[in-house]
Amino acid sequence: MIPRYSRDIVTSIWSQETKYKIWLDIEIYAAEAMEKYKIIPKGVAAKVRKKSKINVKRIDDIEKVTKHDVIAFLTSIAEKVGPEAKFLHQGMTSSDVLDTCFNIQLQRSGKILLDDLEQLLKTLKQKAIQHKKTICMGRSHGIHAEPITFGLKLATYYEEFKRNKKRLESAVKEISTCAISGAVGTFAHITPKVEQYVSKKLNLTPEPISTQIIPRDRHAQFFSVLGIIASSAERLATEIRHLQRTEVLEAEEYFSSGQKGSSAMPHKRNPVLTENITGLARMVRSYVFPAMENIVLWHERDISHSSVERNIGPDATVTLDFLLTRLNGVVKNLVVHKKNMLSNMNKFKGLVFSQGVMLKLTQKGVKREDAYKVVQINAMKTWDNKEDFYTNLSKDKLIKKHLTSKELEQLFDLNYHTKNVNYIFSRVFKK
Repeated sequence: MIPRYSRDIVTSIWSQETKYKIWLDIEIYAAEAMEKYKIIPKGVAAKVRKKSKINVKRIDDIEKVTKHDVIAFLTSIAEKVGPEAKFLHQGMTSSDVLDTCFNIQLQRSGKILLDDLEQLLKTLKQKAIQHKKTICMGRSHGIHAEPITFGLKLATYYEEFKRNKKRLESAVKEISTCAISGAVGTFAHITPKVEQYVSKKLNLTPEPISTQIIPRDRHAQFFSVLGIIASSAERLATEIRHLQRTEVLEAEEYFSSGQKGSSAMPHKRNPVLTENITGLARMVRSYVFPAMENIVLWHERDISHSSVERNIGPDATVTLDFLLTRLNGVVKNLVVHKKNMLSNMNKFKGLVFSQGVMLKLTQKGVKREDAYKVVQINAMKTWDNKEDFYTNLSKDKLIKKHLTSKELEQLFDLNYHTKNVNYIFSRVFKK
């Protein structure tokens, strides 16, 4: 996580100041619950709330001696609060605070990521509708296949990110749990009513069974979903990078006034944003594997997961937020070259209509193998000699025997390939 690829709205969630504020909220809500159930004297929570003050430097200084962050935090609070501080953390263990806080941070980050996805979906929908009838070349293996529309191309990404939004909603719900169950999760020294109270205050769900820690399969799902979203973003970024290649140039990133593409070559307009998105997606995916490994801990707990999460929690969420925000800007400002799309489609003079010709021959009684062969022979002439595909077909004896000139001409109609675009759009963008 570096400033170059970060937005303050997410980095602030992972600041030391924010973390300690969450810790303090957890301790205060737990104290309120203990007062309610007459476990500690009344007035403790109010006094802690009034007198406590987060001092990150002081906590760091204490931790240098204690070698324990939660103890350092509690000690710093006690210095401000006074004698009543002894009633804080009654029957609790460090993981009650750490894990509940971590889930809150993931939850808050997840909500921002959901908003990022919502903004991207709006942009993709707008662009897809705008280019609903913009004819372009569909490719398989990077080779011309059959005509589609640029709107359809964008609609596939819309549908994919719609699925991603559902996945993330589920993942956020999955990690929105709270554990205030004490050492090894038995509630031996604290009533479950405290956990219920704190969970409600924090808008979390009580963890059904914790082993002193919240089970890490929940977090593995969360980070896995982030990895999937990053891969979807890279798929779209890679498509734009391919379309921006000089030989294709059907779409390109917006190139602003004063922007420079190369320190050596003044003519360059490089797809730097989508290349950046590709690189950042690799980083987000790299956090999935350690999240998976965090599931496996010794017995009821160890802390081998702790150092991992201190890194991947902020890094994965901050990076994905930046990535999605950048991708939204790329799509919003994307420059689409409609003329180049048509020019590229016509580069091989009608080859893309080969399947329609073959199918029509089979409907006229020609064996599929024979139909394929005759169409391919004429297609290869077009490839090799840069001849016109329609002209080659119209001269072929077998084809002339089964297809009239009018029938053959109709098979070269672009509308044939776009006749179901409205139907597909109605399925994707249904209300």
